[in-house]
Amino acid sequence: MEYLWAPWRMEYIRKVDEPGCIFCRKPLEKDDAANLILHRGQHSFIIMNGFPYNSGHLMVAPYRHVASLEELSDAGRNEQFALVSRSIAVLKDVLKPEGFNIGMNLGRIAGAGIDKHIHTHIVPRWAGDTNFMPVTGDTRIINEALQATYQKLVDKFG
Repeated sequence: MEYLWAPWRMEYIRKVDEPGCIFCRKPLEKDDAANLILHRGQHSFIIMNGFPYNSGHLMVAPYRHVASLEELSDAGRNEQFALVSRSIAVLKDVLKPEGFNIGMNLGRIAGAGIDKHIHTHIVPRWAGDTNFMPVTGDTRIINEALQATYQKLVDKFG
């Protein structure tokens, strides 16, 4: 049997049962670097996924705790998708992905891990970024430390 050591996963395991919504809590903590917040808009913010599918996995979330798009104001909805577009441009410039997966899981049955606060995922993709590990080993390989990616991206959102 082979062992893959991923000690950073313990942080995720400990945080699973933290009270409250991370999309509400993290912006209030005011420590953007520690919380991986790259940009704050008027209605929404851009945050790195702390447990990403791929390097550079970002999320855009409104400050308002809403579970559906129709609960956002027109200005909030417009900014949400303007920040998605901005995220794509920054990721193209810095990380040079060959494509993107972009989406929202609305509701628990649709796969939302956090189903009471909408958010849009932006996942950069490269040729060959998937292999047998997720399929047979239920394991993902992330190529770069989160803080290293954060440092590459944060100034581009300035």
